[in-house]
Amino acid sequence: MVSKIELSKRQERILEIVKENGPITGEHIAEKLNLTRATLRPDLAILTMAGYLDARPRVGYFYTGKTGTQLLTDKMKKLVVKDYQSMPVVIHENVSVYDAIVTIFLEDVGTLFVTDDNHHLAGVLSRKDLLRASLGKQELSTLPVNIIMTRMPNITMCKKEDLLIDVAKKLIDVQIDAVPVVKETNSGFEVIGRLTKTNITKAFVALADQGE
Repeated sequence: MVSKIELSKRQERILEIVKENGPITGEHIAEKLNLTRATLRPDLAILTMAGYLDARPRVGYFYTGKTGTQLLTDKMKKLVVKDYQSMPVVIHENVSVYDAIVTIFLEDVGTLFVTDDNHHLAGVLSRKDLLRASLGKQELSTLPVNIIMTRMPNITMCKKEDLLIDVAKKLIDVQIDAVPVVKETNSGFEVIGRLTKTNITKAFVALADQGE
């Protein structure tokens, strides 16, 4: 369930007045409520910042017609990766599967990003990849991760300017837990962060809490 912004009775009454009479000036709203313009200023500011009302100079306030859910959706569509990404855990493609298993548990992450000698993204390694490799009869301390990792160009990734909601859709569509945040260079992609399901969940929960 999406959190709903709780309005005071006076704010709800202001919305009703604007719905019925808008566009209407702050002075006229104050007259209808038998209050001063200064008294209403905080309420009008809250309703405008929340997106319920819009204001135009020399015209007045008018009702946007948006519900609390629609306003929350609008805000979700403005969240970008760079504000919520976390530090990536990166290993070299020649690292052994055994060392990768140790790293993934010591760092407490679900995904490792693998780079080549030029520090460019070469692959992605998930817990499932490591578990699958450990169930075989191969010697993990000598098996390099580049043998079992998902390779370019079959890697789902994102850039820091991407919308959070678009990356969330990618995670769902591809059924993965994390993507590397990359910066494109002339010779490849540099890993500058990671975005996980946990990052996205925290962002959406924080956004919903703002409306409580």
